[in-house]
Amino acid sequence: MNKYMIYLDTKRCIGCHGCEVHCKTNKNLPFGPILCEIDHKPLKSIKGVPKTEFSFRSCYQCDDPYCAEICPVGALTKREDGIVMLDQEKCIGCMACAGACPWGVPQFNPLTGKMVKCDFCVDRVDEGLKPACVTKCTTHALTFVTLTEV
Repeated sequence: MNKYMIYLDTKRCIGCHGCEVHCKTNKNLPFGPILCEIDHKPLKSIKGVPKTEFSFRSCYQCDDPYCAEICPVGALTKREDGIVMLDQEKCIGCMACAGACPWGVPQFNPLTGKMVKCDFCVDRVDEGLKPACVTKCTTHALTFVTLTEV
């Protein structure tokens, strides 16, 4: 079984947030929910030049996802390839999954009244494509890999 992850090359990332924009576009999300995120961490300046460190956060596709365990309607399941899926037809928008996730990954979509989460753009992955955030990364700082490739 392949377990996928998105790797960020911090030397290439410029913090443009293009990954966030293309994720929202691909998932047709309104203002509010963010399924992948670039975090900025200011570092001490070197010789008066300010430095910033970037990190990428999306769903970690946990081995034993708390979000799936807590969901009262079974809307969250784990695929054989390790991707944690959220079934929009079953979701009742109770937000229990957001509270159970240590990273607050599931987000509430105010337009649908249901939860959304990163699923690595599974529709694209199933077609042999990469997630939207990876494909549209301006500096090619994001890479979609299996854990065996890391």
